[in-house]
Amino acid sequence: MPLFFRKRKPSEEARKRLEYQMCLAKEAGADDILDISKCELSEIPFGAFATCKVLQKKVLIVHTNHLTSLLPKSCSLLSLATIKVLDLHDNQLTALPDDLGQLTALQVLNVERNQLTQLPHSIGNLTQLQTLNVKDNKLKELPDTLGELRSLRTLNISGNEIQRLPQTLAHVRTLEMLSLDASTMVYPPPEVCGDGTTAILQFLCKESGLEYYPPSQYLLPVLEQDGTNSRDSPDGPTDRVSREEVEWQNRFSDYEKRKEQKMLEKLEFERRLELGQREHAQLLQQSSSQKDEILQTVKEEQFRLEQGLSERQRHLDAERQRLQEQLKQTEQNISSRIQMLLQENQRQKKSSEILKSLENERIRMEQLMSITQEETENLRRREVASAMQQMLTERCKNRLMQMAYESQRQNLAQQACSSMAEMDERFQQILSWQQMDQNKAISQILQESAMQKAAFEALQVKKDLMHRQIRSQEMVSEQRWALSNLLQQLLKEKRQREEELREILTELEAKSETRQENYWLIQYQRLLNQKPLSLKLQEDGMERQLVALLEELSAEHYLPIFAHHRLSLALLSQMSPGDLAKLGVSEAGLQHEILRKVQELLDAARIQPELKPPAGEVLTPTAPQEPPESVRPSAPPAELEVQASECVVCLEREAQMIFLNCGHVCCCQQCCQPLRTCPLCRQDIVQRLRIYHSS
Repeated sequence: MPLFFRKRKPSEEARKRLEYQMCLAKEAGADDILDISKCELSEIPFGAFATCKVLQKKVLIVHTNHLTSLLPKSCSLLSLATIKVLDLHDNQLTALPDDLGQLTALQVLNVERNQLTQLPHSIGNLTQLQTLNVKDNKLKELPDTLGELRSLRTLNISGNEIQRLPQTLAHVRTLEMLSLDASTMVYPPPEVCGDGTTAILQFLCKESGLEYYPPSQYLLPVLEQDGTNSRDSPDGPTDRVSREEVEWQNRFSDYEKRKEQKMLEKLEFERRLELGQREHAQLLQQSSSQKDEILQTVKEEQFRLEQGLSERQRHLDAERQRLQEQLKQTEQNISSRIQMLLQENQRQKKSSEILKSLENERIRMEQLMSITQEETENLRRREVASAMQQMLTERCKNRLMQMAYESQRQNLAQQACSSMAEMDERFQQILSWQQMDQNKAISQILQESAMQKAAFEALQVKKDLMHRQIRSQEMVSEQRWALSNLLQQLLKEKRQREEELREILTELEAKSETRQENYWLIQYQRLLNQKPLSLKLQEDGMERQLVALLEELSAEHYLPIFAHHRLSLALLSQMSPGDLAKLGVSEAGLQHEILRKVQELLDAARIQPELKPPAGEVLTPTAPQEPPESVRPSAPPAELEVQASECVVCLEREAQMIFLNCGHVCCCQQCCQPLRTCPLCRQDIVQRLRIYHSS
């Protein structure tokens, strides 16, 4: 096994795809997806993290690569804080980062077909995670923190070596789909795993001592926060519905107007952005044309200089060739003269030989003719002197010719050297001129490139600001879209409630047609009959003025609360609307009205002391009392009370529970526990009261 591994270089096609996807993600108006799949990556590039952080991408797709780790060096997972979908399937990941829980916005995590051996414990911090796919890995167990995923809906752990599920998985109440290999499971048993997700969750809840509820009860979002403020309105349901409808229509029209205004602003911004881009394109075109012109002039000047240099070189070559021909001709002349000198020497040798022969002949003639010695010597001297004089003259001529040749040769060499030096000076001067022109052109090009760079940076900053504005507008538009969806859902639920109210009204009308026209009076009378004795005594002990005040304000239903807390006019005069709200009086107008009436009563008692009751005396009403026989109960006849209402859920047992604040008695004790809203009016259940029938 080699000690060092060379990083696998991506192919040209993969590199081009990566560059294209990165440029596409940075363009103006691009979506929130960064797709760098099938790019043969061995690690996620730093630019991808920077792009996700700056442009707030929400979907990161990195599948079908060669990744061995999710987080390269010098990078942080906080750069992916806005990511909601992370797709890493078909890679070579052996582990996920320990700080994976920092991705709090993550909703979908797909690590299918990797080499994972375990999951980090921080995965429990992903509270918004809805889909987790770890199929076809090498996992042997799941962490216990998996039970902290309160929003998990889909979990796929098939294709692994997992034999046991953690018991904490029972706390994941929103789980709808669980995929696993039932044949290899030990806990829960294979027969339980083969029955599906519901059976597995029921088994885990039973093992953990929890009660199982279907996921549908935990997936419904809380869409109404101020529903309790409007259910105690003194007006009827139709008036409240009409007011809500008018209010929602006004809000929706305001929203439409703001939306149109923002759309016009966005169009104006896009128009300005397009104008800026056109100006930027024109500037780039002008700069490119100027750059082309400068390059063309530099090329022409360089061509002209090269042409002049080539002509000068040709001239120098011709001059050099002429000088070489002259030197060759002079050398030929010198060689011919040397040849002539050699021939002359040969003639002199021949003449010396002739002289010798003549001398011999003379000697022979002297001997023959018996010439005297003096005449012979004189004759010989004269001949020798003449021959020596002739030789000296020839030698002087040769020396003069050689000296003239040497001087002419030196002059020619000096002329050639001076011409070569002059040509070198001119050539150096031409080169210096060319270098100066090139330096000037280069400095001008660098200055223009610096100006273009500054202009491009300014345009880039402007473009980034525009992109940020567009991003913020897109986020605002997304929030508006979510609000519009929420508004539509609320309107839909309002219509559903209206239909349910109509159904309830029709049902009540039907019951009234079947001699049960006082159904609600029966319920109210039943509550009054089953009121505790202590509460009745407390109500009887209240001040009559306070009781009359509550009856005057149509607030008789608050009598038990006032009696329980033993409130009097003196105590109420010292209380504020907030104190009444804490006691349970939720209507703001009723709070102020009660306090105002109490203050008026106390002021009147101070002005007229005779109206103030003595301590311990209970006031009796001053109105004349009718005889007892004229008083008739408002409740229906007693024979109707015998008919006990049945539970609307199981339809078997008697209704025993009262739902507050709506006051409906429609469920038994066993069926009311899992309910969060009233089955009749769909209002939130704040409190449950048990009804105990007296024998």
